[in-house]
Amino acid sequence: MKPRITLNTNEDGELEIWLNPTGRDLLVRQLQGLSEASEHFHFGPEDLDGEVPVQGLSYREGDQIIEWGKVLFRLDEWDAAHFPHVLGSSRGNGS
Repeated sequence: MKPRITLNTNEDGELEIWLNPTGRDLLVRQLQGLSEASEHFHFGPEDLDGEVPVQGLSYREGDQIIEWGKVLFRLDEWDAAHFPHVLGSSRGNGS
């Protein structure tokens, strides 16, 4: 089965990621492969052979499809040097 991943924002503006099992496995492999040496990957339309192909069809009317994106891996040391403001708050990190 080919990976099927759909990224969208719903009517409330929430990000949703819809995955079939093969799409989940691909996304997890890409996430686990992130490191200081390999620090990002791209999402893109499935017909363009991106690292993580995404679908262009929404599940529901009103959803806004996200066809392009990037996942970036950042070490705290890198953020401290380049974007220290992101380390200054515990909001949004589960604390």
